[in-house]
Amino acid sequence: MTLVRFLKADGSLDKEVEAESGQRLLDVAWAAREPLEGACEGVMACSTCHVIVDSEDFEKLPSASEEEEDLLDLAAYATRTSRLACQILLTDEMETLTVRVPAGAKNWMGR
Repeated sequence: MTLVRFLKADGSLDKEVEAESGQRLLDVAWAAREPLEGACEGVMACSTCHVIVDSEDFEKLPSASEEEEDLLDLAAYATRTSRLACQILLTDEMETLTVRVPAGAKNWMGR
């Protein structure tokens, strides 16, 4: 089980949810009604599920693939700790994961 903390663009806490090991962060965000679009349904063909990972938690994640890095180059408000939520799989070892939804993120798909 991982405790996922979603922060608002200003850094304040939006919500905390518990998620099962093996879940994609994008699916957890959709279930929590976070404004992540994921227009490509998580097949890594866009950057609409871009999140900014807390710097301490960023170190817990495996490195991004070259393809993910290329898509992050197109993401608005990308930072050094940016990742695509569709590429983050939760593990029991994580225990917690804190992410911030970038300013201006919208879910036009209505999930």
